[in-house]
Amino acid sequence: MSLRNTAKRSRPPKSSSQHFAIVGAGIAGVACARTLVQAGHRVTVFEWNKQPGGRMASEPTPFGSFDSGAQYFTVRDPRFMRVLQTTPELCRPWSANAVRVLDAHGRVAEAALPRLEPHFVAQPGMSALVAYWAKPLGDSLLTGLQVTQVERDALDNTRWQVRTEADDGSVHVHSGFDAVLLATPPNPARRLLASHSPELTEQLAPVKVGPCWTLMIAFPNANQPTMSHLGPQWNAARSTHHRVAWLARESSKPGRQTVERWTLQASPDWSQEHLQDDAPRVQAKLLRAFAEVTGIRAEPAYAQTRCWPEAQTLVPAGKPHLWDAKTGLGAAGDWCTGHRVEEAFLSGLSLALAVH
Repeated sequence: MSLRNTAKRSRPPKSSSQHFAIVGAGIAGVACARTLVQAGHRVTVFEWNKQPGGRMASEPTPFGSFDSGAQYFTVRDPRFMRVLQTTPELCRPWSANAVRVLDAHGRVAEAALPRLEPHFVAQPGMSALVAYWAKPLGDSLLTGLQVTQVERDALDNTRWQVRTEADDGSVHVHSGFDAVLLATPPNPARRLLASHSPELTEQLAPVKVGPCWTLMIAFPNANQPTMSHLGPQWNAARSTHHRVAWLARESSKPGRQTVERWTLQASPDWSQEHLQDDAPRVQAKLLRAFAEVTGIRAEPAYAQTRCWPEAQTLVPAGKPHLWDAKTGLGAAGDWCTGHRVEEAFLSGLSLALAVH
């Protein structure tokens, strides 16, 4: 259904091609943008980071990259499978046999996750997939801009404009949008929609997403010929340790550098409890937890933490996307139905098809 048939305000007739503002260039935002462009519409995508990717993030370091957000993805929906098949060189299977389930003391509780489905990673880092898909957007993707406000267009109140702030503090107004689509975590979406769409605000109200502290560490000396394999014989594990939810040996992933590197992701409860802690304190606590779980007590040559304030969906919206045709506002993200990479992609696709 088109906006011109559902908007309460009168507006002059326009062509079927519309201009959409999309806030967020993670996999949901890029999937939404590309689908709309392929349908003949114009898009402007706003991303506060310097690069697209969202939580499919790769952190470069002198010792190799780390996947600080999404660690892998699985494929269940044929639509996601079809689009992945267009870029086979970017995605590789990551051995599911490597995953373990650990008890609170770091002991292997199961040989592998029951009925574990194949795991895939993008190479050379998880961000590579979204970056490749975003390339056709060209100048329509504006990075380094944080959207601070959504409001009615000052010159045409049937349309929308967005205010952005750059790293240098400069403020810009971008206008002339037929609709604004938010591919952000729930809290930014709530803030931007609050005064414009009671319907979407109500649908967002029950959604709950937990934070995640991530620790990234490197042991370059482990690759010396005089040293044996460092730590456990598994490459990835889910843990019931009170601080640790997930561990992965980054160097075991296809297309990665060989320097021994580990990523640890804290549990949602622990991350929430320590959300306001400073990074050095969190790093010290997670390093102790890493040693307890893996038995690796060597001092890493590199250690860095990152906090994702909204990382894992605890209570989803329960529908593939949110769309208010009366106002021309919508939202998408993995939090609509879960927390998997595939769900983020399908949410962005679903929103684009709904507004087209």
